[in-house]
Amino acid sequence: MFRHVATLLLVTTGAAGLVRPVPAQQDTVPQKLPPVVTVTRERGRAPIDLPYAISTTRPDSMRPGQRHLSLDETLLLLPGVSVANRTNPSQDPRISIRGFGARSAFGVRGVRVLRDGMPLTLPDGQTPVDYVDLESVGSVEVIRGSAASLYGNGAGGVIDLRTAPPPEAPFAGQVRGWGGSGSLSRFTGTFGGTDGAVGFQGDISHTEQDGYRAFSHQRVTSGYGKVDWHHEKTDLSMQVLGYDMPLGQNPGALTRAQLDSDRTMADPLSITKQARKQVSQVQVGARLDQTMGRGDLTASIYGGTRDLYNPLTFAVVDVDRSSYGGGARYAVPGTVFALPNRFTIGVDLQKQNDLRKNWANCNGQLTVDGDCAVIGSEKGTLQIDQRELVSSVGPYVRDEVTLGGHYRVSAGVRADYVRFEVQDHLITPTDPDNSGVRTLHAVSPMVGLNVKLTPLHALYANVSRAFETPTTTELGNKPDGSAGLNPDLKPQHSTSYEVGLKGLLVSRVQYSAALFDTEVRDELIQYEVPGGLGRTYYRNAGRTRRQGVEIGASAAVGPFELGASYNYAHYRFREFVVDTADYAGNSIPGIPASQMQLSATWRHQALFVTAEADAQSSVFVNDGNTARADGYTTLNLRLGATSLFGNPWISPIFGVENLFNTTYVGSVAVNATRGKFFEPAPGRVVFAGMALAIGR
Repeated sequence: MFRHVATLLLVTTGAAGLVRPVPAQQDTVPQKLPPVVTVTRERGRAPIDLPYAISTTRPDSMRPGQRHLSLDETLLLLPGVSVANRTNPSQDPRISIRGFGARSAFGVRGVRVLRDGMPLTLPDGQTPVDYVDLESVGSVEVIRGSAASLYGNGAGGVIDLRTAPPPEAPFAGQVRGWGGSGSLSRFTGTFGGTDGAVGFQGDISHTEQDGYRAFSHQRVTSGYGKVDWHHEKTDLSMQVLGYDMPLGQNPGALTRAQLDSDRTMADPLSITKQARKQVSQVQVGARLDQTMGRGDLTASIYGGTRDLYNPLTFAVVDVDRSSYGGGARYAVPGTVFALPNRFTIGVDLQKQNDLRKNWANCNGQLTVDGDCAVIGSEKGTLQIDQRELVSSVGPYVRDEVTLGGHYRVSAGVRADYVRFEVQDHLITPTDPDNSGVRTLHAVSPMVGLNVKLTPLHALYANVSRAFETPTTTELGNKPDGSAGLNPDLKPQHSTSYEVGLKGLLVSRVQYSAALFDTEVRDELIQYEVPGGLGRTYYRNAGRTRRQGVEIGASAAVGPFELGASYNYAHYRFREFVVDTADYAGNSIPGIPASQMQLSATWRHQALFVTAEADAQSSVFVNDGNTARADGYTTLNLRLGATSLFGNPWISPIFGVENLFNTTYVGSVAVNATRGKFFEPAPGRVVFAGMALAIGR
């Protein structure tokens, strides 16, 4: 297969534009490849030297005028990365990389998310991204696949949101206001500066909006702060994220009939049950980078709390969470049989402690029954009262050997142990003991080869293994209602083969291309059961296969900055039988077979115009492939100015999303019962903003 893959890559690369958008530039100096990336868990490596599919983008620099409302804005133009904005204040966007994460019913699954190297992903592999602050993100680094030997459980891909460098001035600040469709009201303030060896920055924002659909009101306040200190061979940084959402209503998904009747309506059951989310979260972290002799030591520690009150259609959920962890790694150069090499050893530790209570949801209840004894009370009978503990440890080693200057071989292995424990505090004659313990583990090796064809072009190939555990909730939700953790639900294991090409064409076009083949055993599949009121359960498919092509490019040509990405996904069930239904050969639902994204920014002095296009094919919504959401193409347009009138300066911005008012479904609820698959996206959205800033 790799012979055909390599031939196809060499033929198509010169004709297609490929990945890695570049920073914004206002001149015509030929662009260079981004000098270093840190998502590789090294102090900074050139992407062209590594045998992975690595994407980098600087969102606001290349595509100015963003509102920073959702990750689909930030992650545009990243090949292999698909973001489904659910336009639901109580649900995170669904992020998938090469299909990993597409099954997620809540949060982000199958993809590790970091902020400046600090994990936001929990030890069970789930990532709530509602609290991720986007105001100060300067760049995004992504490993697409092949990440298991670096990051462990759920690493079908890795996204690291990197904070922009602090301003060089002693102090600089900016205030910004937005208004627009859906009664949007958003205000932000950012600040930062540099004083000798110390740099600092932070921001705070408040957003309130009614949303596109009924029952979609949201109020959010979030903030971020970071301090960096550099002295000779030592770099120390500390960061804090804070988030408070007192209200995020949940309009739910719609049937096809409801969608065709009124796209803006909410699911009537969601309104009756007053489905919504209330959450507050704080997370802090510290990181040390220290040069020790010939090697580099990196150590980090982090921790946080999250309080969630979440009435759903089937229950009222309350979770008080504390989580913490840390990691350390040491990388040192050396020689192996007279060949230059770089050896790395490290370990990651994480702990999660959830106090969970579930009550019957009695909203809309008109008569007294066993679950709802008091009419008018939201919380009925206590159904779950338990402590959920998840801990993980992941040691890893890796070595990189350079052969003859043009060849670089990388090999590594990581061992992961994830322990789930449930301590049931609600045991009655009718409610058996749900306590239980399961330990899931895997060994994940990776080997890769990078060949430097010229100083500006490289060919690479790798083979890797990864695994993904169910979450505690997924292990505890048993469709037969029996007690304890599900003993039959297993982690999924994947083996991936990849070959790619990346570099710089005609001194201007940064490109990358990749072809991959991923075999998955025991893939975790979500489903619902009749009468379950939307509760999600999970089972293992026998085998699935993912084959795909990813290509993209970026270029600066005169006053224009151009970007493009294209994904083709052939994802199929190979072995999957449910009762009497055989789904072998069907497409894995929730993932478009093809997606193309384009952007162009024109600049003239302080003025800019940015256009973005997103085209996706149709998406199947269930394992049987009996229904689908139609494909669509949307166009966004923004225009504005920066740095007007010297210092202080103002920046007005005007934008339109979905310029041609395309009717489409932005996200789907996979395998939902009662046909409630569809989460409609807004029509035309108009907005305007104004910023006032001082300093540089």
